[in-house]
Amino acid sequence: MSSEPPQLKGFRQEDPRPSQRTPHQPGQPGSEHVSGTDPVGGQAARMWDAGMGSRGERKGRKRRGDANAVVPDAEFRSYYGRAVLKPPVWTHDIAYYLFTGGLAAGSSMLAAVADLHGDVAARRALRVTSLGAVGASAYFLIIDLGRPERFYNMLRIAKPTSPMSVGTWILSAFGPLCGAAAVSEIGPLLPRHGLLGLARRLTRPLGSAAGAGAALTAPLLATYTAVLFADTAVPSWHEPYRELPFVFGGSALAAGAGAGLVLAPVAQNGAAARAAVIGATVELAAAHRMESGHGVVSEPFHLGRPGRFLTAARALTAAGAVGALLGRRSRALSALAGASLLTGSFLTRMAVFEAGVASTKDPKYVVVPQRERLRQRGAHGQGDHTAEDERAPAGRA
Repeated sequence: MSSEPPQLKGFRQEDPRPSQRTPHQPGQPGSEHVSGTDPVGGQAARMWDAGMGSRGERKGRKRRGDANAVVPDAEFRSYYGRAVLKPPVWTHDIAYYLFTGGLAAGSSMLAAVADLHGDVAARRALRVTSLGAVGASAYFLIIDLGRPERFYNMLRIAKPTSPMSVGTWILSAFGPLCGAAAVSEIGPLLPRHGLLGLARRLTRPLGSAAGAGAALTAPLLATYTAVLFADTAVPSWHEPYRELPFVFGGSALAAGAGAGLVLAPVAQNGAAARAAVIGATVELAAAHRMESGHGVVSEPFHLGRPGRFLTAARALTAAGAVGALLGRRSRALSALAGASLLTGSFLTRMAVFEAGVASTKDPKYVVVPQRERLRQRGAHGQGDHTAEDERAPAGRA
């Protein structure tokens, strides 16, 4: 009986030096485990033939495998069954907030222009629209926060490095100015004499001052949400940080122009028509760059609901801008163009929101850009070292 432990039976320790190793003869025990005189190389070859070292196909091209790479490349799908990034906790109330905030800002800016031109009907309609939109914005924001006192608590501090804190103060400054400008429109309804008559005479200059202040604050209200989105780790919001402010700003101006085209008389919508063309041009150009200029991170803007929303928004915005130019003398065509601009602005905000949420659900939108940045940094670093070596004097180590 053999004294060798059972777990060691059949085990043969090979000499790692190939020049001193004696090959097994056919029929000897252990010869079936050895390929020629190189059992390690033979094992690697068998693993390679089995496909364990294959790198597979990438972008339609086959790469030659490395015999030492016996483990295939891992496809990163999750972290222990969890997504790499958590989806944003924001609900669609924030998407509605984006639209109503942009509508309030755009309407306020055009109301100030109408006030300068003396277009009373357009000014009144746009001021009331701006007040209603900013009220809806506050509602959607408070709904998302959960409790109204949370909005008040955000006003207890001012943190310039926080887009959320800055945005809260912008909204708090814009709201009262917008409200004062809209309330001043009741001045013509007050009596001409007495204390109310004095108030009637003061409403016009006070309303103009409040409207001008709201118009100066409006661009910040229209674009701070873009900074807020880009400041997150959401790939499809963070990468196009240069384009998002132009997308949101142009969309806000187009929405305000749409409100003016729908509500104002044809004789007083000239400024709205010009603003429609400017806002639509800025929005479409920036959105095209956003959805095509960031590699794989731009992909969510073409897929699923975001893709459908953005395609419809592009068509409606372009049609609204053309209708605004052609409908200068047609009330029906102006109203139709304004409705197209408003709908396009809404769908643009929805597309951006949905694309950001979708980009957190697939790890490739996180991992691929990170690997690309690391590769570029490594290439730059290697180039710097090469340049330093070329500049070094001869003979220096």
